[in-house]
Amino acid sequence: MKQGRVAPVFGPGGNSEAFHATRMKTEDAPIWLAGIGLDAYEYEAGRGVTASDVALTRLGATAKENGIYLSVHAPYFISLSGIVAETRYKSIGYIAESLHAAQLLGADTIVVHTGSAAKISREEAMRLAADTLYRTLEELAPQDTVIGLETMGKINQLGTLEEVIALCKMDKRLQPVVDFGHMNAREQGGVFQTRDDYRKVFDMIGNALGDDSARNLHCHFSKIEWTGAGEKKHLTFEDEVYGPNFEPLMETLYLEKLTPTIICESAGTQSDDALAMKKKYCSLI
Repeated sequence: MKQGRVAPVFGPGGNSEAFHATRMKTEDAPIWLAGIGLDAYEYEAGRGVTASDVALTRLGATAKENGIYLSVHAPYFISLSGIVAETRYKSIGYIAESLHAAQLLGADTIVVHTGSAAKISREEAMRLAADTLYRTLEELAPQDTVIGLETMGKINQLGTLEEVIALCKMDKRLQPVVDFGHMNAREQGGVFQTRDDYRKVFDMIGNALGDDSARNLHCHFSKIEWTGAGEKKHLTFEDEVYGPNFEPLMETLYLEKLTPTIICESAGTQSDDALAMKKKYCSLI
């Protein structure tokens, strides 16, 4: 579990090009990740949970044997704030499927997109998302897996940090997932320039939800191209235009003694870039 960690953990979201080049199966990803020095892996179920219970259990066992912390990215088609009630209520089932997968994997967090505010006011979107989450928590049995609500990158999406925190105040089973690239893209860049810029995020979460929520935060990181509408596409760490840069974040984690999970979502180079972040962090010790 996250409590008791002495350092952050780093890993990719899904399988990188470098992993695919090995022709190994996803169930063996933890072996490969541990071999290159990483310690986390986000299992991608964005298009639905399609793996069998046997395969998920096997992946979870391999991860445990190799010291890899697991999380699950829930389906992209979950819509907490959908204006059609039937669509919203189907999302409860998708969350349940993701939690089931997480239990088989031994994953501590599922990552859920918070929804859209394109056709309705943000206030109405928040009301609908809160209603969906309330129904979700009422219907699902208590479990150890956190439902992580992700900060989003497009302006017409629900999911500013303030909105995510407000929803997480509903129940301790809800926790923020901070995507620094999304936050930067939403504001058309320049959000994260210094250590203090990153520290403010952890402070805001700690003040609202408690120190443990801030210290053990689940995070996504990538450089993301943006337009006037916010997020356009994920990039790699080779990009020198859009950012954000990870070095001040690593310094913040070290100086503040924070122990989050950092999942890299670079476009194809997520394992290489996750390793670059871990090496930077370790160089500070």
